[in-house]
Amino acid sequence: MFSGIVETVGTVTQAKKNKDSTVFHIQPQMKFNDLHLGDSVSVNGVCLTITELMEDVFSVTAVPETLRVTNLNNLEQKSRVNLERSLLVGGRNGGHNVQGHVDCVGNIIKIDSDGKDAWLLSISVPAQICKYIVNKGYITLDGMSITVIEAGKDWFSVTLIPHTREVSIAKDYRVGSPVNIEVDILGKYIERLINERL
Repeated sequence: MFSGIVETVGTVTQAKKNKDSTVFHIQPQMKFNDLHLGDSVSVNGVCLTITELMEDVFSVTAVPETLRVTNLNNLEQKSRVNLERSLLVGGRNGGHNVQGHVDCVGNIIKIDSDGKDAWLLSISVPAQICKYIVNKGYITLDGMSITVIEAGKDWFSVTLIPHTREVSIAKDYRVGSPVNIEVDILGKYIERLINERL
């Protein structure tokens, strides 16, 4: 489980294809001193397992399903990624409950200024995903917990404050950029319970 608060940005030092999977070697800007083999780490919002640890680099493996439904398939050497370690029991949760299970890849369709320093992003997503997105609800973009401004039938908008852009890969966003989307799990549970009762 994660909070959606990006701890640091990492750089892919190697993306090695192994049959249908890809092994990524990632170097965090802020060194993680407490990682162990088997730990979970969020890479662009995708929960992955650490399979190898070097002095300042760790390795994770993305299997075919992960590569199909996320933007990790676009990563190559020197790509930048958002990183967050899994939550510690008793620690603060400044965002919302994020599983690291990406629902789809959205595409940025518009970037506007929102006041002097903020960005207003509009992002397209499949209509079947948009039903779980509500105004002022939570959404996860590449592992970042963000508040939804407005939700349409196949798009939604969010505001990125300068701090978020500075400490994450959001500063690299352009129109057309693919972003990993995870909706708030609560809506899915409610839908399932209602459908079972009906």
